Amino acid sequence: MACKMDITFENGTKMPALGFGTWRASDEEVEKALNEALEAGYRHIDTAPVYLNEKTIGKVLKEWMDAGKVTRDELFIVTKLPPHGTRASTVEKFLRKSLDDLQLEYVDLYHVHVPFTVPEVDGPFLVEDGLIVLETTTDHVALWKAMEEVYEAGLARNIGLSNFNQRQIQRILDNCQIKPANLQIENHIYLQQPELVKFCKANGITVTAYSPLGSKGIEKLLGREVPDLLDNPVVKEIAEKLGKSPAQVLLRHLLQRGISTIPKSTNPKRLRDNIDLFGFEIDDSDMVRLNQLDQNIRICDFGFFPGITKHPEFPF
Repeated sequence: MACKMDITFENGTKMPALGFGTWRASDEEVEKALNEALEAGYRHIDTAPVYLNEKTIGKVLKEWMDAGKVTRDELFIVTKLPPHGTRASTVEKFLRKSLDDLQLEYVDLYHVHVPFTVPEVDGPFLVEDGLIVLETTTDHVALWKAMEEVYEAGLARNIGLSNFNQRQIQRILDNCQIKPANLQIENHIYLQQPELVKFCKANGITVTAYSPLGSKGIEKLLGREVPDLLDNPVVKEIAEKLGKSPAQVLLRHLLQRGISTIPKSTNPKRLRDNIDLFGFEIDDSDMVRLNQLDQNIRICDFGFFPGITKHPEFPF
């Protein structure tokens, strides 16, 4: 059963509202889970160079296309310019590397992954005295011009931003020829960011939520406890009333707010549950109750990049 809801970009491009996230899944996990996801009907696949899984994703996609099980036009593939590529001079180089790894001629959406820059390296980011080395000359206007060039060249059918704040997005809007089509941000019941979402919608920018279920799995990476969204009493009560899982309620809440989302799961049943969101609705009164759960709790605060908060373009 394929995703039955699309988010339409200002240029008319349609993106499936429910995508498959691949952050923090090993090659073996990704290969198995992506096959399961494609079988379940997912066609929007989200990845990034820093997830270290583009080659595996490319292999699976090629197998599916070669077997005639899916066409390139049916897929919506999203990847991102990594933090060590966030400068005008390296946009095309990093996109071409991603295209090689994904075995594709173009991506459907290319995001600037983060608004800050670290020095270009082949391996892990440079660290000195326990802190990430920063490249503080980040120029968003020049960077976006290079993003527009890969769009014009047909290497990316759409271009967007990830983890940018309102001030940073406004600067790009004030200086662009082609507007960002999409903003990808952390968004869930405890971090709903209503002002940023409203700003994007007012400017014709669609929004995609990452970590929609709260990313409990990154506690070890962050070195701190992460709230369990699935255990929230209001969520559980609404789920019971609807005969759905708490995860389905969290995802459906986002879709009804007009936000696309990219849950990650490597569990075959949960993968299918997560895309089975189109036969029910959360009523207005329960939407209000879920909206009232917002606590401005950011889980993915880049605390796993020690020292990154000192970058002049750190967004939070």
